This record gives sequence, structure tokens and C-alpha cells, in this order.
Amino acid sequence: MATDHRDSIRPVSTAPDSLPAEIDALRAELTAERAARLEYQARASGAEAMVAHLKLLIAQMKRDRFGASAERGRKLLDQLEMQLEELEAAASEDTEAAGLDDTDTTSVRPFTRIKPVRAPLPAHLPRERVVLVAPTVCPCCGGRLAKLGESITETLEVVPRSYKVIQTVREKFSCRACEAITQPPAPFHPIARGRAGANLLATILEAKFGQHLPLNRQSESFGREGIDLSVSTLADWVGACTSTLAPLVALIRAHVLAAERIHGDDTTVPVLARTKTVTGRLWAYVRDDRPFGGAAQPAAIFFYSRDRGGEHPCRHLADYAGILQADAYAGFNDLYAHGRKPGPVREAACWAHGRRKLFVLAELGRAPLAVEAVRRIDAIFAIEHDINGLAAEQRREIRQLRVAPLVTALEAWMRAERGKLSRHADVARAMDYMLKRWEAFTRFLDDGRICLTNNAAERALRGIAIGRKAWLFAGSDRGGERAAAMYALIATAKLNDVDPRAWLADVLARISDHPATRLHELLPWNWKKSAQSEAAAA
Repeated sequence: MATDHRDSIRPVSTAPDSLPAEIDALRAELTAERAARLEYQARASGAEAMVAHLKLLIAQMKRDRFGASAERGRKLLDQLEMQLEELEAAASEDTEAAGLDDTDTTSVRPFTRIKPVRAPLPAHLPRERVVLVAPTVCPCCGGRLAKLGESITETLEVVPRSYKVIQTVREKFSCRACEAITQPPAPFHPIARGRAGANLLATILEAKFGQHLPLNRQSESFGREGIDLSVSTLADWVGACTSTLAPLVALIRAHVLAAERIHGDDTTVPVLARTKTVTGRLWAYVRDDRPFGGAAQPAAIFFYSRDRGGEHPCRHLADYAGILQADAYAGFNDLYAHGRKPGPVREAACWAHGRRKLFVLAELGRAPLAVEAVRRIDAIFAIEHDINGLAAEQRREIRQLRVAPLVTALEAWMRAERGKLSRHADVARAMDYMLKRWEAFTRFLDDGRICLTNNAAERALRGIAIGRKAWLFAGSDRGGERAAAMYALIATAKLNDVDPRAWLADVLARISDHPATRLHELLPWNWKKSAQSEAAAA
């Protein structure tokens, strides 16, 4: 018997009460799917952030172990830090969107993104209590409440900088007997006839030379806060402060050039000319005796020049006859001459520069000799890392015992392999850079004061290299000289773990009436000791 297929078709229920149930079910499934997608996205972001964090840690550990270099090391760290910053922000954003609890950890197979432990907020900051209004009666039964305690949640907040006008009043008095007029003397100002206080001047100086913020941007920032300070006014203040602080720059310069060993290096500074910019130079000389346990405080000085002629370092170090740790710049050669007065400067080469040329070739993966050379040099760096901070004589003894055999083996291997290479080979040129200066490269073995690298000078110049992207060029030769003086003050303060802004503010407030014979008390390291003593006494 044939069956009508129409009988097997069931009509769709269109009952009014069934439609809402199906819509609710679909809506619930859609909501669950969206939540799952957001959760997956948040966990994936956490995994990416974890990978970036591990890469940054590895790069930092390599740099700490083997020293800083220009083989894209600093640029790599900057890129990794920026990448980690973006990924952490994205992970937090996705976590908030997904509504996950991210207070402890976010587990992602096979990663676990560990949230940093929340440290207590600084104890020296003032506390402002905001007490939430509590109920007066029990919300459950209406009974009377008794306080058991309280829970405090601390939040770090910033108060926008405020300004004030200080009126210094000098009252006049007349004598009833002789009619003589008496009035207190006018106070000293950081700059003559200036209307700027010491803290404001220090803020401007530190922003320009410490944070590399040009005066035109500072003027705009002040304007948005309701303070009209033109670029011309700010420039006048900077020039006046540079003149006021010049005696301290001279003291720091004398301190640096009194060292037995200094680091030297230079970097480019575009200088604005009439029709174009010319490439000037900023020279840095750093005294840092901490690697061999020296008691002298670290300091840095800077000089400006219009070009990179060798006469400039000869003028800077005209009275110096110690050890100069630097690269192979030919302009230093006159300093090493035997007939020089007051005596020849002893050259100490930088192993980081020598390693860098080989590392670039090893990184390409096509120079096995370069890879082997870098491996041997890294073994020397590893020992140097362990003896950093020991006394000079201890460093010399350990170097003679552990490092000298490695250096001797490296020289023998390099000379043997160099003899097999064409003079036009890249590896040969990289080896020649060290072999032709082998005496300067091995001088550290007999003198514990000498460092393995010139990284101290490179660190001093790093801020200038970063700042070039902000201020683009110096306005004139005088501007370059003024920048060199201010960089010396700020870099020296940082080397001694002193806040440059706080130090400059106090110095500017005191230097005008400070005795010239006690000017050394205002140097960053002495100022720091005095501030610590006052804090302990208080």
C-alpha cells in the first residue's frame, strides 16, 4: 500500500509559548560562545605576553653576563621591552573583556602567565583616608551594629604639579632716636633678577638634559597648565643656570682627570648651521673605579667640538697621563706617543669592540671561524663577570691564573687561522682589528685597574643618542658647549644614585651664598652623604 509522503512531514510548531523558549536557548548558546571566544583570546594573549617576557629575560641575562655592545643589543632590548609592554596591555585588556579573575595567574597550556607580586606602596608617601559611609543598622534584622575592624585598600594616585608665588617681604624700620632706616638685606636668587625659584629651574634643566624634552615642548606644557613661559624666557633661565653651575662643572672635571684610568668615547650631535646642519661631536670621559673596588666616586665630563679632529681629545686630556680605555679611534694616537708631555697615555683597548666585529659575522651563520672566536672571547667575559668589584691586585692575580691562558690560546689560534685567510676576507679584517693592537688588548692582564670593555663611556653617551630623536639638533656651538656642561652634572648625579632634579634644586638655592672654599660640599656624592646624615638625625 503506497504511503503518501506528505503524511510523514511534521508541521513546525508555531505555538506562541514555544518560540520564546527557543530564542532564549539560542541567545544563551550565543552568549556562551562569545564568552568562550573572549576567554580563549585572553588566554592566548597571556601566552604571547609570557613568551615575550621570557625572551626579554634571556636577552637581559646575556647582556648582563657578556657586557653591552652595539650588535643590536640595546636595540633588541628596547624592541623586546616595547613588545612586552604591548602584549601585557593586550592581555589585561582581553582579560577584562572576558571577565576573568586575573589576580593570581592565568593558566594557558603549556604556559602560565605569572602576575607580578603586588608590592606595598611607598611608606613615605602621605596617606589620605576616604571612609565609606557604613550602614547605621543591620540590613538583615535592623539591629544595632558594633564595629569589628576595617579593611583598607590602598590606591596610588598622582596630584598634578601645582605652582605658587613666593613673596619675600623685607620690612623697613626707622629709629625713633636717630631716624636711621633699617631693612634686612635682599635674599640671594638662583639667577640674578630672576623670577624663577630653584625647584622650577631644576625641573626645566632636568627635563631638557635628563629627559631630553626641548624647551618649546616644555613651554607648551606650561601653557596648558595656565603658566605662560615663552621659549625665550626658558632659554634665558637655562643659560643663567649654566653660568651659575659652572664652578661645579669645573670641580667634576678636575675629579675625573685626577683618575688613574678613565673611559673615553664620542657621539655625533647635529648642529644647526645657516643653510644646513653640520655634524658636531660630544666627547665623554668617565671615571668609574668601582669595578676594581676603588674608593673614588664615579663621575663623567663632556666636551663639545664642531668636528671629530684628533686635536680635540689632545686638548681635553692635555694634562692627563694615566690609562685611557677607548676604541681604536686614530685621533687618540697622539696621546699614546712616547715623547708626549707630561707623559704618554697608556692605551687600553675595548674587547667589546673587538668581539662586536666578529659577532656580526657569527650572527650571519656563514663564518664558523667567527663563531669559534666569539665562543673563546665569551669565556673570558664570563671570568671577568665573576671578578667585577674585587680589588685591583686580586683581579690581576685571577687574570694571570685563569684569563691569561685563554688569551694566549686565543692569540695563537687567531694567528694560525688568520694565516690561512685572504686579506680581503671579512673574518680576516675582524681578526686584524685585534691582532694589530694586541698589546693594548692584553694590557688588562697586568693591571687590575683596567676593565675589559669601554662600556662605562658608552653608557654615559646612551642618553644623548636617545635624546637626538627628541631634540633633533643643537642650535649652535654655544648650545653644544652648554649641553656638555649640563650633561656632566646630570650624568654624574645619576652615577652616584642621586636624583638630578632634587640635587639641582638644592644646589641652585644654596650656591649663590655658599663659600667658595667649601664648594666641594655641593658635589653629588658629598651632597648625598649630607642629606642622608640629616635624614638620620631627623
